[in-house]
Amino acid sequence: MPTLRVNKIASVAYRLNLSRKLEITEDLEPASGNVVVVKVLSEKRVYNELELENGRLSRLSLGNIIVGALGRRRALQGFVGEVPESIKVGDTLHLLNMGGVIGFSHHVHKDLGHAAAVEVLGMAVKDGRIVNLRDAVIPAVESLKGLAVPPVVMVSGSCMNSGKTFAGSQIIQELSKNGLAVHGAKLSGVACRRDQITMEDHGALRTASFLEAGIPSTAGLDPETMVRVARTVLGNLLDGGPEVIIIELGDGIIGDYGVMPILEDPEIGERVKVHLFCAGDLVSVWGGHRFLADRKISISLVSGPATDSPVGVEYIQRTFGLPAVNARLHPKVLGAEVLKQLHEATGGALPADRRERGVERVEVGAARNRNEGKNRENKDSQDSQEIEGKGK
Repeated sequence: MPTLRVNKIASVAYRLNLSRKLEITEDLEPASGNVVVVKVLSEKRVYNELELENGRLSRLSLGNIIVGALGRRRALQGFVGEVPESIKVGDTLHLLNMGGVIGFSHHVHKDLGHAAAVEVLGMAVKDGRIVNLRDAVIPAVESLKGLAVPPVVMVSGSCMNSGKTFAGSQIIQELSKNGLAVHGAKLSGVACRRDQITMEDHGALRTASFLEAGIPSTAGLDPETMVRVARTVLGNLLDGGPEVIIIELGDGIIGDYGVMPILEDPEIGERVKVHLFCAGDLVSVWGGHRFLADRKISISLVSGPATDSPVGVEYIQRTFGLPAVNARLHPKVLGAEVLKQLHEATGGALPADRRERGVERVEVGAARNRNEGKNRENKDSQDSQEIEGKGK
């Protein structure tokens, strides 16, 4: 079989440890996860970077030969594309995300335009067969029964870009500061290492996602597969003895990425001690609360852009009786609230003196931050009045 030297290997294939000089085949199969070699046919001014194996972003140039994997994307605020029904050398496909998921797209995004076009050159092969992401996966975990899974903080949201990754990373940072061993997981979405790296940057000792289970995208997965992947990722994060696991669910609770099967799984659900819901506005909070309540899934607290203003915070507290904390304005308060809820949910068994002192310490810090927040709001109000006065 012919060999081809490639310029860039996308992060979707990082577990495969591929060489830049690849053996390829022209006898192609249109299967999700198959590793495909393509040539970039168009340059874009926006969405023009590829996330490499190490997580670094690299600008794409016309003619670059890159390695990605076939997959599906169904983004509400991004590209939409499918694994093609058939595929041959010379076909034009599209780069659906920065992580290197490749499929066919006929969708034009209002801000991003067309997805970058790529020409199919072949598929990577090893030992005579097409390489697939499933060739390098973590061990499967069918059930969490009997496993010592620590308390889980679940972060879900109304849709993509609702503040989930930021809020989750701030929680990781605050819990880590208080001496807890925190691991992080991304259980739904489309493959990209960025969110896991963000978790690690904020203190997560280990992270894993559906990509570790050989899945380029959870879009369109059947509920049984979705639950099996989630249990596998969660089960493999137990190595290293985490005291808390933070789980982010990519996309929204309504969508094609399999969020609800995870939230409705009883084995996962019984481990969830705190459920943070992120929303973009108050209608999303109201709808998300109602949608989840109808399915007997409770929310513990709310964050996201809906809490950017005291108006949103007050509405959420008054209407639902839930804490509402903005992760950008008050990360320490958010961490203190999560730690407090974990302490209460475990009957004080998020144990030991170290943690109990930690709870006390962050509660004192939370009170201090609330006072600082009020002072800041008062100062902002005064500044605003001064500016308005000058403008008249």
